[in-house]
Amino acid sequence: MRVAALYRYPVKGFTPESCETLSLVEGGRIAGDRVLGFRFANAAAAGDEWGTKHEFVALVNTPGLARLELKLDHHDLRLRVASRGELIADQRLDDGGRTRMAAAIERYVLELAENPLASHPERLPLRVVGDGVTPRYQDDRAGLVTLHSRESLAALASSVNSPDLSELRFRSNIAIEGAEPWAEQRWIGRTIRIGAVEFEVACPKTRCLATHANPSTGERDLRIMETLRTAFPAQKPTFAVALTTRHGAGMICTGDKVTLNN
Repeated sequence: MRVAALYRYPVKGFTPESCETLSLVEGGRIAGDRVLGFRFANAAAAGDEWGTKHEFVALVNTPGLARLELKLDHHDLRLRVASRGELIADQRLDDGGRTRMAAAIERYVLELAENPLASHPERLPLRVVGDGVTPRYQDDRAGLVTLHSRESLAALASSVNSPDLSELRFRSNIAIEGAEPWAEQRWIGRTIRIGAVEFEVACPKTRCLATHANPSTGERDLRIMETLRTAFPAQKPTFAVALTTRHGAGMICTGDKVTLNN
């Protein structure tokens, strides 16, 4: 088995950056991953602290975000957002830039047919949260790394009759190849080594409506969650697994060997 692709998501619930390497920082989180978010004004969480995805503009409630192209300069802390080549905002993330960026995303979201703002004025104005450096807004407070196999993706693609099903729907950090379909679901409680980093396979990854959004069109076009419940008869639809590591910092690269241990 080997690493086929790596991704990080600078802004929670938005589109990914494809990477050749991912660096793990203390605590086992991925550097540059979910370091920013666009939070509702009435969110329960205060300041920059962690909060659930339902407190943010994210793919789960705004499928049209899938059409955005996003680039975060991780050194200069400058965020650029475009839609199909049309610039929406390009701002350095100082106080004024954060306000302008939030306003630009508000305008974009409010023009979408499906959005979480139009009927909820109490959620406005949006706030840009996060320091742009600290990985903080993963779906789980613990900041788990996620992994799926392309063989499982191919099996699911066959089930939904969509041979070009994109792995971007599932927002994993690590895509591997060379495993049996669905094998990663049987690794819970075991350890795997990716390159020089050892991970514990903590739990299956429960999916949400974000998986229904086509990464190219931003339209909900496939009922992924219902299909996953058929593939894995359970209360919750699962695809991919969540990983933890006790070794803190490290680096993984595309092409790294993946070894299943105990």
